[in-house]
Amino acid sequence: MDKDVLDKQCTHWDDTLSNMPDMFGKEESETAQKALEVFQQEGITRILELGGGQGRDTVFFAQNGMYVDVIDYTENGVRIIDENTEKACLKDHVSSLCHDMRKGLPYEEGSFDGCYAHQVLCMALTTAELEFLIGEVRRVLRPGGVFIYTVRNTDDAHFQQGIHRGEDLYEKNGFIVHYFSREKIEILARGFDIMGVGPSEEGRLPRRLFRVTLKKTG
Repeated sequence: MDKDVLDKQCTHWDDTLSNMPDMFGKEESETAQKALEVFQQEGITRILELGGGQGRDTVFFAQNGMYVDVIDYTENGVRIIDENTEKACLKDHVSSLCHDMRKGLPYEEGSFDGCYAHQVLCMALTTAELEFLIGEVRRVLRPGGVFIYTVRNTDDAHFQQGIHRGEDLYEKNGFIVHYFSREKIEILARGFDIMGVGPSEEGRLPRRLFRVTLKKTG
């Protein structure tokens, strides 16, 4: 596994977001809609969003009364999030930060009721980095806190296509994706109860995803 190649994905994503400010569309994802339902059912009001991209889901959560701390490792991503939340007059509900999640989460233990990550954990992260990051999510969640995330899975049409970058990581069209099996989800869920793992789809291909809902134990 060439770590330098994985590290260069940050620059690739930064350039992509700068050149395509509406890459993911302006409307919230279906995943965000379903996550909001769970968060509201669980009485969750303060969430951490990992890899906010261009802020479409960030704005949606804030519009529905959530207080969102959002982090992204691209400067252009954070800039676009700030622009979109300001246009929507939601700055009181959103706090953004440019930060590399692989270095840990810069928050105190038990800071959040919930955490949300849409197609972020399936980027250029090694299994060891995923174990560390999900452990960090558990640390910053309060007891009983809910973590909802989506990842591309091994039924996806692009799995094992393109350049193999080690483990279950494959590069296609310049983007490196880590594909998840159900077994990997269960291994990474240590310290959580699995509330649900279900199939989901997004985009033209379509991308085949797992939507995972976890609750912190203890």
